[in-house]
Amino acid sequence: WSTTTAPLTPSFRMEDLPAEVQPVIMSLLPLKEAVRTSIVSRSWRTLWRFHCNLCFDGPNDPDSDTDDEFAGQDSTKMKRAKFIETVNSVIQQHSGIGVNKFSIRCGLPKEDSHHLDRWISFATSLKAKIIHFDLIIIDWPLEEVHHFPLEALDAQGGSFVQSLFLAAVSIPHSGIRGLTILRRLVLESVQIFGDFPGLLAKCSALEDLEIIDCSGVTNLSIPHKLDKLRHLLIDSSTTDIEVVELHAADLAHFEYKGRVIPIVLHGCSKLEKATIMFVDTKALAHTFTAVPSILPVRILHVQAIISKYAQLQKLPTIPEGMFMNLRHMTLIVEMQMTIMKFFN
Repeated sequence: WSTTTAPLTPSFRMEDLPAEVQPVIMSLLPLKEAVRTSIVSRSWRTLWRFHCNLCFDGPNDPDSDTDDEFAGQDSTKMKRAKFIETVNSVIQQHSGIGVNKFSIRCGLPKEDSHHLDRWISFATSLKAKIIHFDLIIIDWPLEEVHHFPLEALDAQGGSFVQSLFLAAVSIPHSGIRGLTILRRLVLESVQIFGDFPGLLAKCSALEDLEIIDCSGVTNLSIPHKLDKLRHLLIDSSTTDIEVVELHAADLAHFEYKGRVIPIVLHGCSKLEKATIMFVDTKALAHTFTAVPSILPVRILHVQAIISKYAQLQKLPTIPEGMFMNLRHMTLIVEMQMTIMKFFN
């Protein structure tokens, strides 16, 4: 009988990996979990400081769920103060190396606006590729929302941001040379000042553009070609956009929600999917004719509102040959409290 035993397989240790690999592994965890994990070992305690995705979600509602209004406000203020302290502590201790994404999602009162300036400066100075500021302004007058300095995105020796999401800010953009590698731009409830079409003309690599309930733009006519644009979403149901016109040869998906306005999409021969929702009660007759560029699509979603049933009987006859490539269509017609759905 043999009494020998198989040799034990040595256990894996993080410290055995190359020093440059250890922070990469730690960055696979959410930031909060990475900080907690760093406490496990003394040799890990600084690894979280190289985390590449700095994402912070703070309190968004000024009121709490508690029945005591004053207690709820005090609780929210404490949570907000803790959130601000946490963000400031993290950016102070971070190595400042290899930041890929910087994201802030919170509601801030006016007196805390100086913290936003510091966070924006941090994200831009480290040339984060993805910048996300989703703000809920609690007690600011509408005309005093925080100004996001777009010029900071191309003032660090060249354009660096590839994805930009802004909500509840204003964007004055004088002096911008160009966001030449920006691929995704999402603006929600943003006040836009100046020549916005001119700004878009400087975003030559833009592939995804979403404009949702933004103010300050009435004419979205872009004379320059956006040859890389593949997805365009315009939600102007609460704003005053009066015309949309652009050249986008690679556009594949178009979405629009708002009043019936002139929409001209030049050279969009690759358009495959379109979603149209008119908020006018008498817009159903224009649904299939207001945007001629959607005729080649394969997938079409349409939503319209009518004030009386007789409007369905007055729809124009669709000429033979329209929508030759159509493979799927969803039509939703809302009439007061009744919703009728037709699927094809």
